[in-house]
Amino acid sequence: MNRYALSLIIFVVLLFALGLMMIFNTTSAEVLDRFLDRSLHHALIKQLLYALVGCLFSVGLWFVGYHNLLKLSPSLLIGFTGLLVFVFLPGIGQQMNGAYRWINVFGNSFQPSEFVKFLIPLYFIHVIASKKEPLKLRAFVRLLLKLALPIGLILVEPDNGTVAIIFAALVTLFVLSSQKWIYWGLPLLILLGCGVIVASKMPHVSDRIQVYLHPEYDLRGKGHQPYQAKIAAGSGKLWGKGWGESLQKLEYLPEARNDYIAAIFAEETGFVGMTTLILLYMGIGFCGFCIAQKAKDKEGCYTAAIFTFLLCFQAFLNLGVVSGLLPSKGTNLPFFSQGGSSLLVNSMALCVLLNVAHLSKRESLYDY
Repeated sequence: MNRYALSLIIFVVLLFALGLMMIFNTTSAEVLDRFLDRSLHHALIKQLLYALVGCLFSVGLWFVGYHNLLKLSPSLLIGFTGLLVFVFLPGIGQQMNGAYRWINVFGNSFQPSEFVKFLIPLYFIHVIASKKEPLKLRAFVRLLLKLALPIGLILVEPDNGTVAIIFAALVTLFVLSSQKWIYWGLPLLILLGCGVIVASKMPHVSDRIQVYLHPEYDLRGKGHQPYQAKIAAGSGKLWGKGWGESLQKLEYLPEARNDYIAAIFAEETGFVGMTTLILLYMGIGFCGFCIAQKAKDKEGCYTAAIFTFLLCFQAFLNLGVVSGLLPSKGTNLPFFSQGGSSLLVNSMALCVLLNVAHLSKRESLYDY
């Protein structure tokens, strides 16, 4: 195992360990504060079980290899697009906070869009990797039309944050694969313009923008979480209040174990703790892009690069929301927040990165 792969594993394990501590920290406080009839370790055990399942899937994915995964990406994307339809079916889909994003599986929620945002880039790589030159206009448009259905279904859920992540990943791939900018640059500007117009007509989007600009205007509604997150992050100061000493987790900051877990972490560990957290994600980005650079083929390079981008971009979005830099998007913090579907797909993405590194090392040994 090369040093980048080993360092990547160390960074992820440290993040996951810190995340487990924070999940137990926030959820146990919630159980005690609400007098809930469940174990203090319920959320911790559930996260560990998801991690175990993620490891099992990752082992299987390791033996499949990223080359075969790319070949399977069309079928996988079709299957998960079908699951995106199921989220709207009564009795199968599960509605939370006005959104249809989850499927109920034996009492546990499953979010297909978490997997689709990795499968769409994989399918794009599968199509372009065999080409010796950039796609022609007709082929490029045909490819985008195929991707429009799953993206449209995610947009209808609605899950604008995931759609934004998918578009960012695709634009990154357009640049990496040297697609002609006139094919995607101008349409992207038009699409963004239309998106702004359509989003301005959507009540939940305009509400989020208003809350983003002035959270204090709706402290009992949508502005409550961003405002309390700022209080939590600011009150941590340099060294934090100490482990377990957060006040915001005591019903002041809802969803403290999910989207806003970094705010509680900032309150308890301060600027030093948040700097450490950011450095861990920077380490993941550095190692992932180094693995992409040393990949033995174009497919491995694109796959490692885009998976690294997705992991780091999601971290940027989450931390940007917590700090007030970005409007609320409902994005988990990879390997840190509580979330089964997110942990599963991120674990498999990590496995793919390691597989690219492993095959690159093996190829270099053959060369010598």
